[in-house]
Amino acid sequence: MKITIKKSDYEKILSHARKERPDEACGLIGGVDREDGVREIRKVYLLTNVDHTSEHFSLDPKEQLAAVKDMRANGLKPLGNWHSHPASPSRSSQEDIRLAFDKKASYLILSLMDDNNPVLNSFHVEDGVSTKEYLEIV
Repeated sequence: MKITIKKSDYEKILSHARKERPDEACGLIGGVDREDGVREIRKVYLLTNVDHTSEHFSLDPKEQLAAVKDMRANGLKPLGNWHSHPASPSRSSQEDIRLAFDKKASYLILSLMDDNNPVLNSFHVEDGVSTKEYLEIV
């Protein structure tokens, strides 16, 4: 699966993730699945990590509901979520895989391990297996 994100949305995620350190930052992604098979992120949502920890995240339920309502109002569909790894690589942790309940979702992970070289990857998780998706910043 190919997934695209606008450079401005990537920078929005990056800025929020840096601000939330040392905690994991998190949010949702909304967009469309195009007929050519490309999953296009059209809007990112910055949500509160109610766990306030560097080990995992939980989305604020009220913010999550508001984001989904906003997506519907703008003709977008929920495509998945994003979160940061403040001090570890951009790959699905065992916890991320365990909590990946939606096999249609894309899971974006931003690593801030090397602050001068942040890494954003997207993953598809199904049956306990995390597979990297082709992510393009446009």
